[in-house]
Amino acid sequence: MDLLVYGIGELVTPCGDSPRSGREQGELLTLSGAYVLIEGGRISEVGEGKPPSFSGPTLNAQGRLVTPGLVDPHTHAVFAGSRVAEFLARTRGEPYTGGGILTTVAAVRRASEEELVRLAKVRLARMLRGGTTTCEIKSGYGLTTEDELKMLRAIRRLSQQLPLTVVPTFLGAHAFPEGEPREAYIDRLVEEMIPQVAEEGLARFCDVFCDRGFYTVEEARRILQAGREHGLAPKLHADELADVGAAKLAAELGAVSADHLLHVSPEGIKALAEAGVVAVLLPGTAFVLSEPYPPARKLIEAGVPVALGTDFNPGSCPISSLPLVMSLAVLKLGLSPEEALCAATLNAAAAVGLAEEVGSLEPGKLADLVIWDADTLAELPYFVGHDLTLAVIKRGKVVWKSSEFSPTPS
Repeated sequence: MDLLVYGIGELVTPCGDSPRSGREQGELLTLSGAYVLIEGGRISEVGEGKPPSFSGPTLNAQGRLVTPGLVDPHTHAVFAGSRVAEFLARTRGEPYTGGGILTTVAAVRRASEEELVRLAKVRLARMLRGGTTTCEIKSGYGLTTEDELKMLRAIRRLSQQLPLTVVPTFLGAHAFPEGEPREAYIDRLVEEMIPQVAEEGLARFCDVFCDRGFYTVEEARRILQAGREHGLAPKLHADELADVGAAKLAAELGAVSADHLLHVSPEGIKALAEAGVVAVLLPGTAFVLSEPYPPARKLIEAGVPVALGTDFNPGSCPISSLPLVMSLAVLKLGLSPEEALCAATLNAAAAVGLAEEVGSLEPGKLADLVIWDADTLAELPYFVGHDLTLAVIKRGKVVWKSSEFSPTPS
């Protein structure tokens, strides 16, 4: 699609095709009175002042803020059933143990692939309206070969039917199924599930919940090495419930990302920095569970690239809004608005292996951008929970527009 977006009051974007870390994470390009020229679904020019002559469709941003489309690098958006009862139990003081995962597993096993697609479409449409243009989705609520493949096939169909870039991750090692010996299930993961996932091309990454009460470091290493042998890059749910050394494992394996990290050790932080692993922080989960927030400032100061994700799931984090997560990052993690935007765009894109394609507004990249009902970037985290999205553009096409935003492409 060709489109000229002009009349931009403030355009803010990180730059580059690799994750930003340390001080550079907060150093963004800011242009006033800007424009973005899009040709063939990709950005061909970004500048200030008078836009170039253009015979195609145009869109007047009416002096509003424009940023890259947001990238959510960690979600569990495909699921069935409800865990409202678990949510209410926590409000009465009952602790989170992760056992509710099996409640969702039972519901997903009962659901058809068509039902999973139908339910997730509504959720992803809501995320798109909030400015998310790229979204990672994990399996992990099947815990049988048949049901894990069913989830991943549903994820593939969503990527074909919706105007989002959808990144699939295999998370068969999310929990242990009831009634099957632990070692037998791990054998099946390695010898049956991973080969079939790879054969059908259903996932880009292999993830493991490496934490207290779930998979040990040794078990996670075996599973992730098997995934890598079949072309699935490693990711890790790491050190969420306790420091078990999962961050150090992520560094050892050269994982694309280590996620959660609420209890990461100083040694784990150092290892992540040295290996260049992206730390995907999920403050919405800590907020919902009333848990300590991850040490974002220590990670940034150590040189670890920090990304933000929602962890949208039916149990520990029913939050699907990245703008809300950005507010939490500023309020609770100590990030600046600039660091939070980089974390939810370029660094998040790096956490799903797409930093060369999305995450910044630069020539050659996909034309994914958001027009916000804001004058400055600082207003995004400041207006906590507000719906500030005016228009969402994906590959140069306006895929959602608020009724409060009157201009349409001409």
